[in-house]
Amino acid sequence: MRNFQKGGKLKQIMQSKFFLIFLGIIILVFAFNIFNFINKMVETGKNKNLVEDKIIELEKSKEEFNSEINKLKTEKGIEESLREKFGVAKEGENMIMVVEDKNLPVKEKEENSSGFWSFIKSWFE
Repeated sequence: MRNFQKGGKLKQIMQSKFFLIFLGIIILVFAFNIFNFINKMVETGKNKNLVEDKIIELEKSKEEFNSEINKLKTEKGIEESLREKFGVAKEGENMIMVVEDKNLPVKEKEENSSGFWSFIKSWFE
């Protein structure tokens, strides 16, 4: 009989309001930590995808650079590079250079400007 009464004290403690409130707080803390962990997992997954995309992009640029290096090892590749960078031509070839006129008339600059007063001014010209 005494064993049964001792079990009753433990049962009373476990069913007391204080213990149930304490247990509820512990459960809430665990639930909050689980949600934070899930959010961190999602963020880590997104970061992983971004890094994988960046790795693929870097591998493509590495392949492009390697092909450019191999191209520069040939005589034809060196010639193309010099032509592009410095604008040189072989003997006997002609080169055409297009030069923009930087001295635009003042009237054209005014026409390009926008606004109410330029619109009114254009009526009287």
